[in-house]
Amino acid sequence: MNKTNVLPILYSLRNCPYAMRARMAIFRAKQTILLRDLVLSNKPAEMLIASPKGTVPTLVLPNGDVVDESVDVMLWALNETDPDDLLHCGITKINHQSDGEVDSESQNDSESKVGNKAASALTEILALIYEFDHGFKPCLEQYKCAKRYRENNIVQCRTACQQYIARLEQRLTGQQFLISDKESLADIAILPFIRQFARVERQWYLKAPYPHVQKWLNNYLQSKMFSKVMAKYPLWEDCHEDILFG
Repeated sequence: MNKTNVLPILYSLRNCPYAMRARMAIFRAKQTILLRDLVLSNKPAEMLIASPKGTVPTLVLPNGDVVDESVDVMLWALNETDPDDLLHCGITKINHQSDGEVDSESQNDSESKVGNKAASALTEILALIYEFDHGFKPCLEQYKCAKRYRENNIVQCRTACQQYIARLEQRLTGQQFLISDKESLADIAILPFIRQFARVERQWYLKAPYPHVQKWLNNYLQSKMFSKVMAKYPLWEDCHEDILFG
Protein backbone atom coordinates (compact mmCIF):
# COMPACT_ATOMS: atom_id res chain seq x y z
CA MET A 1 0.00 0.00 0.00
CA ASN A 2 1.25 3.50 -0.83
CA LYS A 3 2.27 5.23 2.38
CA THR A 4 0.43 8.39 1.40
CA ASN A 5 -2.84 6.44 1.37
CA VAL A 6 -2.72 6.00 5.13
CA LEU A 7 -1.69 9.52 6.15
CA PRO A 8 -4.06 12.08 7.67
CA ILE A 9 -5.18 14.86 5.32
CA LEU A 10 -5.17 18.47 6.51
CA TYR A 11 -7.21 21.04 4.62
CA SER A 12 -5.57 24.36 5.39
CA LEU A 13 -5.46 28.04 4.51
CA ARG A 14 -1.98 29.53 4.66
CA ASN A 15 -2.72 32.77 6.53
CA CYS A 16 -5.69 31.65 8.61
CA PRO A 17 -4.59 31.86 12.28
CA TYR A 18 -6.55 28.73 13.19
CA ALA A 19 -4.98 26.71 10.39
CA MET A 20 -1.59 28.22 11.19
CA ARG A 21 -1.61 27.00 14.77
CA ALA A 22 -2.79 23.56 13.69
CA ARG A 23 0.17 23.32 11.31
CA MET A 24 2.54 24.46 14.07
CA ALA A 25 1.33 21.75 16.42
CA ILE A 26 1.63 19.09 13.72
CA PHE A 27 5.13 20.30 12.90
CA ARG A 28 6.20 20.33 16.56
CA ALA A 29 4.68 16.88 17.09
CA LYS A 30 6.75 15.60 14.14
CA GLN A 31 3.62 14.13 12.61
CA THR A 32 3.50 13.65 8.85
CA ILE A 33 0.29 14.60 7.08
CA LEU A 34 -0.90 15.37 3.56
CA LEU A 35 -1.39 19.13 3.29
CA ARG A 36 -4.04 20.50 0.99
CA ASP A 37 -3.87 24.29 0.77
CA LEU A 38 -7.02 26.04 -0.39
CA VAL A 39 -8.87 29.32 -0.66
CA LEU A 40 -12.23 29.62 1.06
CA SER A 41 -13.93 30.82 -2.12
CA ASN A 42 -13.12 27.48 -3.75
CA LYS A 43 -13.55 24.74 -1.16
CA PRO A 44 -12.83 21.21 -2.40
CA ALA A 45 -15.84 18.89 -2.61
CA GLU A 46 -13.85 16.26 -0.69
CA MET A 47 -13.43 18.66 2.22
CA LEU A 48 -17.13 19.57 2.31
CA ILE A 49 -18.11 15.90 2.30
CA ALA A 50 -15.80 15.29 5.26
CA SER A 51 -16.91 18.42 7.14
CA PRO A 52 -19.98 20.23 5.76
CA LYS A 53 -19.30 23.35 7.84
CA GLY A 54 -16.36 24.01 5.53
CA THR A 55 -13.93 25.66 7.90
CA VAL A 56 -10.17 25.29 8.22
CA PRO A 57 -8.35 23.49 9.58
CA THR A 58 -10.11 20.23 8.78
CA LEU A 59 -8.17 17.07 9.52
CA VAL A 60 -9.36 13.80 7.98
CA LEU A 61 -7.83 10.75 9.65
CA PRO A 62 -7.12 7.50 7.78
CA ASN A 63 -10.01 5.76 9.58
CA GLY A 64 -12.42 8.42 8.31
CA ASP A 65 -12.72 10.38 11.55
CA VAL A 66 -12.76 14.16 11.10
CA VAL A 67 -11.28 16.78 13.43
CA ASP A 68 -12.42 20.26 12.43
CA GLU A 69 -11.64 22.48 15.42
CA SER A 70 -8.14 23.94 15.56
CA VAL A 71 -7.48 23.23 19.23
CA ASP A 72 -8.68 19.66 18.74
CA VAL A 73 -6.28 19.26 15.80
CA MET A 74 -3.45 20.54 18.01
CA LEU A 75 -4.37 18.15 20.80
CA TRP A 76 -4.63 15.25 18.35
CA ALA A 77 -1.10 15.93 17.08
CA LEU A 78 0.47 16.34 20.51
CA ASN A 79 -1.34 13.37 21.98
CA GLU A 80 0.24 11.32 19.21
CA THR A 81 3.76 12.57 19.99
CA ASP A 82 4.89 15.49 22.12
CA PRO A 83 8.71 15.58 21.98
CA ASP A 84 8.92 19.08 23.48
CA ASP A 85 6.28 18.40 26.15
CA LEU A 86 4.05 21.24 24.97
CA LEU A 87 1.17 19.70 26.93
CA HIS A 88 3.28 19.84 30.12
CA CYS A 89 2.58 16.22 30.94
CA GLY A 90 6.15 15.50 32.09
CA ILE A 91 6.51 18.41 34.46
CA THR A 92 8.08 16.50 37.35
CA LYS A 93 9.92 13.25 37.99
CA ILE A 94 9.17 10.41 40.37
CA ASN A 95 11.39 10.48 43.43
CA HIS A 96 13.57 7.43 44.17
CA GLN A 97 15.23 6.33 47.38
CA SER A 98 18.93 7.02 47.67
CA ASP A 99 19.82 3.30 47.50
CA GLY A 100 18.29 3.09 44.02
CA GLU A 101 15.27 1.00 45.05
CA VAL A 102 11.81 2.38 44.55
CA ASP A 103 9.38 2.28 47.44
CA SER A 104 6.05 1.26 45.89
CA GLU A 105 3.95 3.45 48.18
CA SER A 106 6.22 6.42 47.56
CA GLN A 107 6.15 5.75 43.82
CA ASN A 108 2.37 5.57 43.72
CA ASP A 109 2.14 8.81 45.67
CA SER A 110 4.64 10.49 43.35
CA GLU A 111 2.85 9.24 40.25
CA SER A 112 -0.39 10.61 41.63
CA LYS A 113 1.23 14.00 42.17
CA VAL A 114 2.65 13.92 38.63
CA GLY A 115 -0.80 13.22 37.24
CA ASN A 116 -2.43 15.97 39.30
CA LYS A 117 0.20 18.54 38.34
CA ALA A 118 0.04 17.58 34.69
CA ALA A 119 -3.76 17.85 34.69
CA SER A 120 -3.55 21.22 36.44
CA ALA A 121 -0.98 22.49 33.92
CA LEU A 122 -3.08 21.41 30.94
CA THR A 123 -6.17 22.99 32.49
CA GLU A 124 -4.31 26.31 32.78
CA ILE A 125 -3.06 26.01 29.20
CA LEU A 126 -6.52 25.35 27.79
CA ALA A 127 -8.08 28.08 29.92
CA LEU A 128 -5.66 30.68 28.55
CA ILE A 129 -6.31 29.56 24.98
CA TYR A 130 -10.07 29.74 25.60
CA GLU A 131 -9.72 33.26 27.03
CA PHE A 132 -7.96 34.48 23.89
CA ASP A 133 -10.18 32.58 21.46
CA HIS A 134 -13.40 33.87 22.98
CA GLY A 135 -12.30 37.18 24.54
CA PHE A 136 -9.36 38.60 22.64
CA LYS A 137 -10.31 37.36 19.15
CA PRO A 138 -13.63 39.31 18.94
CA CYS A 139 -11.83 42.46 20.14
CA LEU A 140 -9.12 41.87 17.55
CA GLU A 141 -11.69 41.54 14.74
CA GLN A 142 -13.28 44.85 15.75
CA TYR A 143 -9.83 46.49 15.88
CA LYS A 144 -8.96 45.18 12.39
CA CYS A 145 -12.29 46.41 11.00
CA ALA A 146 -11.84 49.84 12.59
CA LYS A 147 -8.47 50.15 10.88
CA ARG A 148 -9.63 48.76 7.52
CA TYR A 149 -12.68 51.03 7.27
CA ARG A 150 -11.05 54.02 8.99
CA GLU A 151 -13.66 54.14 11.71
CA ASN A 152 -13.39 56.71 14.47
CA ASN A 153 -13.41 54.15 17.30
CA ILE A 154 -10.03 52.60 16.52
CA VAL A 155 -8.50 53.77 19.82
CA GLN A 156 -11.35 52.18 21.78
CA CYS A 157 -10.95 48.95 19.84
CA ARG A 158 -7.21 48.94 20.40
CA THR A 159 -7.69 49.60 24.11
CA ALA A 160 -10.01 46.60 24.38
CA CYS A 161 -7.27 44.43 22.86
CA GLN A 162 -4.62 45.92 25.10
CA GLN A 163 -6.26 44.51 28.22
CA TYR A 164 -5.28 41.05 26.97
CA ILE A 165 -1.87 42.08 25.65
CA ALA A 166 -1.04 43.66 29.02
CA ARG A 167 -1.82 40.37 30.77
CA LEU A 168 0.57 38.56 28.44
CA GLU A 169 3.21 41.19 29.10
CA GLN A 170 2.81 40.60 32.83
CA ARG A 171 3.18 36.85 32.36
CA LEU A 172 6.28 37.25 30.20
CA THR A 173 7.92 39.67 32.62
CA GLY A 174 8.73 36.86 35.03
CA GLN A 175 9.06 33.90 32.66
CA GLN A 176 10.10 33.04 29.11
CA PHE A 177 6.77 31.69 27.90
CA LEU A 178 3.09 32.25 28.57
CA ILE A 179 2.57 29.48 31.13
CA SER A 180 6.08 29.11 32.61
CA ASP A 181 9.73 29.14 31.60
CA LYS A 182 8.85 26.15 29.46
CA GLU A 183 7.08 26.49 26.13
CA SER A 184 3.55 25.12 25.97
CA LEU A 185 0.61 24.59 23.65
CA ALA A 186 -0.68 28.01 24.75
CA ASP A 187 2.26 29.79 23.12
CA ILE A 188 1.75 28.40 19.65
CA ALA A 189 -2.05 28.57 19.92
CA ILE A 190 -2.11 32.28 20.79
CA LEU A 191 0.84 33.32 18.61
CA PRO A 192 -1.09 33.75 15.30
CA PHE A 193 -3.53 36.20 16.88
CA ILE A 194 -0.80 38.31 18.47
CA ARG A 195 0.87 38.37 15.06
CA GLN A 196 -2.33 39.81 13.61
CA PHE A 197 -2.59 42.37 16.40
CA ALA A 198 0.98 43.54 15.76
CA ARG A 199 0.19 44.15 12.08
CA VAL A 200 -2.93 46.33 12.50
CA GLU A 201 -1.09 49.54 13.47
CA ARG A 202 2.51 48.52 12.97
CA GLN A 203 4.17 51.79 13.96
CA TRP A 204 2.05 52.11 17.09
CA TYR A 205 2.82 48.52 18.06
CA LEU A 206 6.59 48.97 17.71
CA LYS A 207 6.45 51.84 20.21
CA ALA A 208 3.94 50.20 22.56
CA PRO A 209 5.00 49.40 26.16
CA TYR A 210 5.07 45.64 25.62
CA PRO A 211 8.77 44.75 25.20
CA HIS A 212 8.38 41.20 26.47
CA VAL A 213 5.46 40.43 24.16
CA GLN A 214 7.40 41.94 21.26
CA LYS A 215 10.46 39.82 22.03
CA TRP A 216 8.36 36.67 22.48
CA LEU A 217 6.59 37.26 19.16
CA ASN A 218 9.78 38.13 17.26
CA ASN A 219 11.49 34.98 18.49
CA TYR A 220 8.74 32.92 16.91
CA LEU A 221 8.47 34.92 13.69
CA GLN A 222 12.21 34.60 13.11
CA SER A 223 12.31 30.87 13.89
CA LYS A 224 12.89 28.07 11.39
CA MET A 225 9.64 26.50 12.57
CA PHE A 226 7.62 29.54 11.51
CA SER A 227 9.32 29.63 8.11
CA LYS A 228 8.46 25.97 7.57
CA VAL A 229 4.86 26.39 8.72
CA MET A 230 4.33 29.47 6.54
CA ALA A 231 5.88 28.05 3.36
CA LYS A 232 3.72 28.69 0.31
CA TYR A 233 2.48 25.65 -1.60
CA PRO A 234 0.41 25.25 -4.78
CA LEU A 235 -3.33 25.23 -4.17
CA TRP A 236 -4.67 21.69 -4.09
CA GLU A 237 -7.68 22.53 -6.24
CA ASP A 238 -5.34 23.77 -8.98
CA CYS A 239 -3.01 20.79 -9.13
CA HIS A 240 -4.55 18.03 -6.93
CA GLU A 241 -1.07 17.41 -5.62
CA ASP A 242 -0.81 16.39 -1.95
CA ILE A 243 2.10 17.95 -0.08
CA LEU A 244 3.90 15.91 2.56
CA PHE A 245 4.09 18.15 5.63
CA GLY A 246 5.54 17.61 9.07
